[in-house]
Amino acid sequence: MKKEAHKNVVPLAGFIITFLGAVLFSTKAIIVKRAFADLAVPALTLLSMRMLFSLPFYLVAAAVNSGKKTNTVFTKREWLYVCLIGLTGYYVSSLLDFMGLQYVSAGIERLILFLYPTFAVLINAYWFKQQITKSQKIALLLAYTGIAIAYFAEFKLDEANPNFLYGSFLIFICAVTYSLYLVGSGRLIPKVGASKFTAYTMLASTVGVLLHFVIASDYRDVEWSQTFIAYGFLLAIVATVIPSFLLSYGMKKIGSNNTAIMTSIGPVSTILQAHWFLGEKIFTEQIIGTMFVVAGVIIIGWKREAATLPVE
Repeated sequence: MKKEAHKNVVPLAGFIITFLGAVLFSTKAIIVKRAFADLAVPALTLLSMRMLFSLPFYLVAAAVNSGKKTNTVFTKREWLYVCLIGLTGYYVSSLLDFMGLQYVSAGIERLILFLYPTFAVLINAYWFKQQITKSQKIALLLAYTGIAIAYFAEFKLDEANPNFLYGSFLIFICAVTYSLYLVGSGRLIPKVGASKFTAYTMLASTVGVLLHFVIASDYRDVEWSQTFIAYGFLLAIVATVIPSFLLSYGMKKIGSNNTAIMTSIGPVSTILQAHWFLGEKIFTEQIIGTMFVVAGVIIIGWKREAATLPVE
């Protein structure tokens, strides 16, 4: 009896840790919105601080994974794919996400961004000729119906915002480019491992972001205030590094299917946090739309074999 009870403790811990990781990931939009409200800082500068603070952790992760006896050495083609996936699937998508958050609410940003698994299904169907199953078709219908319900209701509430459509478009393209990260991870992770793939794609994206910052900005114009550094630290550590390790641990304990379901709490968590910390309104259509989107993504995530970690 004691052994059976002990066995049940581990999955419970895995679920709790995965839940916490998903909630921490969902704080990203809240922190970004607060930073834009409190600081006159461009999206690129804020993103650069996030990547700069995250850099040491992913360097260590890359070194540890490369030093393992079970390490798989990248081929030249895999190096190319890792760099391309990191640059397009994370650097570009993150920049678009931060730019879009200047114009739309945190709640609608999370809902639009959360469509990325559905885009991955469509990309796999078009590019790799993978058949879309009946359950996936139902999932796609649920997800896009949900986003339509929530989006048009918020559009009516936010008619005075002239940049609402532009911000929504940026987030939409962000979700599309991030789905490339998901598709690429499904191809490479079985060969090289999840932690190594994540570490090196994140390093590639960090190089892209910092090069962009050096070329397009002047570090001397940055006001290195305590508030600015604090927001950069929160984005990097609380909303990126810690949740990525929590989800990695949780995935080992409860599996990728359960992890996909647990991370579906993200939009709900963002909406609640946006209401508490940003004063964003919660309305009926938003709740209904969120339920539809989450249901659709759960159906897709339930069937997903590849163990991928969201690193939004």
